[in-house]
Amino acid sequence: EQLVESGGGLVQAGGSLRLSCVAYGFVAEDYVIGWFRQAPGKDREGVSCIRRSDGRLYFGDSNKGRFTISSDNAKNTVYLQMNNLKPEDTAVYYCAADCRGDPPDYWGQGTQVTVSS
Repeated sequence: EQLVESGGGLVQAGGSLRLSCVAYGFVAEDYVIGWFRQAPGKDREGVSCIRRSDGRLYFGDSNKGRFTISSDNAKNTVYLQMNNLKPEDTAVYYCAADCRGDPPDYWGQGTQVTVSS
C-alpha cells in the first residue's frame, strides 16, 4: 500500500488549491482515507477524512466549510478542495489511512501548502 499526494503549492490568501491522494493498494472501500496537516512548531491535526464506501466524514467540520473532501473510488483517489485559504492554513498536508487509527498506519510523503498574506 502507498499513498501519493499532489497539488500543494503557494497561493495568496483567499485563493484555492485542490490536493489529491492516490491510494495505491487500498482496495477495500471501507478504508477511511484523508488529510492531516502539520504547521511549523505545531502538533499534527486531522483536517478531514472520508470513508469511501458511504462518504461518512471524519473531522469534517474542522475548517468551517472552507475545505471539502471527496472520493473518486474508480480512480482510487481522495481529494481535498480548499477554498478561501488563510495564512494559518500554511502547513505540510499529509494523506493518511486508516484515519480511525491513532495514529493512522499509512502516510504519504506530504505536500507543502503555503498561503501568503
